[in-house]
Amino acid sequence: MKLQNLSTEIINKIRTSPWDGIVGKHEGPFNWSTVLEDEEPPEFIEIEGRAILLPIPFFHHQNITILRIIWSKDEKSLTLFLKDTTYFDNKFQSGFVAVCDWIEGDIFLAILFHEWFILESK
Repeated sequence: MKLQNLSTEIINKIRTSPWDGIVGKHEGPFNWSTVLEDEEPPEFIEIEGRAILLPIPFFHHQNITILRIIWSKDEKSLTLFLKDTTYFDNKFQSGFVAVCDWIEGDIFLAILFHEWFILESK
């Protein structure tokens, strides 16, 4: 799925949606309109047949490994633990956690995107 294929109504819904984040030295809250206007805008990543929009550029997708997915009971929210090795490949700089909420159809939008030290499950 591509952003440009979405209706104006859905794009506007995404643009006006807030999200919280701590990435590098940048802390939210943020608004999706800023992310969509970036020089390197995001695109959907497909996870389990659903389109997930994370506040990261498309060129990161090839470096992303999904470590864990937790769906809410009603499947209208999910929590992702992921590894992004675009810039670093260690457990202290490449881990992220995202909470995403359902928008419409199979589209989910990140409402929280934070750095995360990759902790091993016991």
